[in-house]
Amino acid sequence: MIVRFEGDVYRWEARTDSDWYFVALPPELSDDIRETQTFRRGFGGVRVDATIGGSVFRTSIFPQAGGVYVLPLKRAVRDAEGISPGDIVVVDLLVLDA
Repeated sequence: MIVRFEGDVYRWEARTDSDWYFVALPPELSDDIRETQTFRRGFGGVRVDATIGGSVFRTSIFPQAGGVYVLPLKRAVRDAEGISPGDIVVVDLLVLDA
């Protein structure tokens, strides 16, 4: 499954000492992934290859409260693409089978 979506970048506020940033997938896309992907990793994660601008990286998306998946944004990607909290990013996502 290959998809493109736009999302707002936000900082995880659950811990004040965290430096984790995410972008949430749209609810409908999250539902589609949940229905088609039967293999999940720890914490319900699904492996993906993500592209933002010129940066391509492999990671997992994780389910959150409310049923949407979130994509973690590595510092190297944020730095390379000039991404800050509150920015809107366009993500190309390849959902991997395993």
